Amino acid sequence: MTDDRRRADTTGPGGTDDHDGGPREYRTAELAELAGITTRTLRFYRERKLLPPPRREGRIAWYDEHHLARLRTISGLLARGHTLGGIADLLGAFESGRDSHGTAELLGLESSMLTSLFAEETPIRLTPEELADYFQGEVSVENLAASLDIGYIAVDGDEFVHTSRRLLDASSALVGKGIPLAAVLAAGRELRTQAEAIADVFTELFRTHLLPKEQAATPEGLDADRLGELLTQLRPLAKQVVEAELGLALDRQVRAEVEQWIGGGDASPPPPGPSPAPAAEDGEADRRD
Repeated sequence: MTDDRRRADTTGPGGTDDHDGGPREYRTAELAELAGITTRTLRFYRERKLLPPPRREGRIAWYDEHHLARLRTISGLLARGHTLGGIADLLGAFESGRDSHGTAELLGLESSMLTSLFAEETPIRLTPEELADYFQGEVSVENLAASLDIGYIAVDGDEFVHTSRRLLDASSALVGKGIPLAAVLAAGRELRTQAEAIADVFTELFRTHLLPKEQAATPEGLDADRLGELLTQLRPLAKQVVEAELGLALDRQVRAEVEQWIGGGDASPPPPGPSPAPAAEDGEADRRD
């Protein structure tokens, strides 16, 4: 950690050192880095009133943990398909007290479950031109409609918001290898269905075997913080199982195709040749000799 970051993290102006248990404060670039967004996006959120004003000391803006939590909440809601306009409405409802409990639960503002518990995706804003550049001119009306339907992108004003930089980069790379974008999106839709089924398996395991034990151990009721802690512990285990099973499945599938690929893709069996003459029995061989 650099000296500047350490000062921002522990002894920012108006904040106190970690040893005193005081709040941490961050400059604009530091907050953006921690939240996994660009400074441009952070400023855009401020302009849209999605982020509370920072504390200012002269020309320097100082943000705290509440700002960081808000940014992570916004990223989590974008990943779940909410638009920025809808997020602004939800935040406004929470801050004004309208249905505050239900809205707070949805936003994750009342517990440690502020961030996305399983997804680790960073949304990215794109102009139409930038989106077209990613996919080499294959951004047609049909492909846009498919992307919107799957939930990969949302429209916000004159820009698009893609829910996952990793999925965007992977899709772009596949198109760059020569796979049509329409085929990539069709595969994405199928993978989404399969991923939902896998998520159901893990959710059922959690609901059936872990949750009852925790509820029995806490007669006063399982609070959101403890639930969030359990789910956070489950995340790496679920990812480990899925990655291992996917790797094994790809090995099985690809291994079955490798010989065909190496042989130029000719999967037909070799043409039949002349049948070999049957071996002579010992007695017949002796008589011929």
